[in-house]
Amino acid sequence: MKVVAYSVKPFEKEHLAKANQKKHDITLIFNSLSLETAVFAAGKQAVIVFSTDDLSAEVINKLAELGVKYITTRSAYTANIDRVAASIHGIKLANAPNELDIAGQTIRNLDMWEMNKCVGKACICAKACK
Repeated sequence: MKVVAYSVKPFEKEHLAKANQKKHDITLIFNSLSLETAVFAAGKQAVIVFSTDDLSAEVINKLAELGVKYITTRSAYTANIDRVAASIHGIKLANAPNELDIAGQTIRNLDMWEMNKCVGKACICAKACK
C-alpha cells in the first residue's frame, strides 16, 4: 500500500520502519497535515497522522479528492478527526488504542485494510465497517 505519514518525529522513523518491515511504501514527512500539505497524499491510498494534524472536513474532502481511502492515527486521541466527513467519502479510520505499541498498531491497521478486513478495536469509523 502507498502511504504518506505526516508529523513524523525523528524518534518515530526507526519504530515505523521496524514495524513496517518494507511491506508498505511509506513516505515519511515532518510536515503536519493541513489543507496546504494534503497534496503530499496524491497517489497514496492511506495517510498516517498524529493527534495534532488537521483532519477537518475541508482537509478530509481534499484527501478524498486525491484518492485517499484510509486514515490511521498514531494516537488513541481522535477528536481532531471529522468522522462524518470521512464517512461521507467512504474513508476508513483507525487509531492506536494501545499506546504501548503505536508503530505496530499503525502498520497492523494498514495490513488489515490491505486484506480488505476491519481493523477491529482500532476502528473509529462513524459507521460500522462490518
